[in-house]
Amino acid sequence: MRHVELKALVPSEDARTVFDAVIRWERYPELAPHVHTTTVHASLPSTECSSSWELHFRSGLLRWTERDEFSVEDLTARFEQTDGDFDSFTGRWILRQEGADVAVDFEADFDFGIPSLEGILDPIAERVIKESVAWAVTGLFPGVRVLGDANLTDARPETAVA
Repeated sequence: MRHVELKALVPSEDARTVFDAVIRWERYPELAPHVHTTTVHASLPSTECSSSWELHFRSGLLRWTERDEFSVEDLTARFEQTDGDFDSFTGRWILRQEGADVAVDFEADFDFGIPSLEGILDPIAERVIKESVAWAVTGLFPGVRVLGDANLTDARPETAVA
């Protein structure tokens, strides 16, 4: 099982505003060059939310459909793959107001279920997922500070295919 984390700080914003923007999955293809398509089947205010994703991955597309659970009160979004290329894929977004700024925490766990290829596939998938999240958040709000080791310089649209 591979674990992915990304932390970011959105300056001078309201946490609910950031939450509402972050969960608009349909915008991710325009924000993140690795994201080929997203299809939102249902979102808030529906209680049964789901979306389908395609990310550029190696020489093809990584595809999955997920069940999405949103808690406006807690500013959290949880997801779990219901069908797709991963053997398992789960994660969450947690947002919180920190003074005038908003802390954004993303984490996910995935497994392709192919132990003999995990040394090859897992690092690439981790990079693509982390960069996609970072590109989306930085594209939504000016001045976002991505914390940690996310390197976006290699993810320009013309070189986005991993």
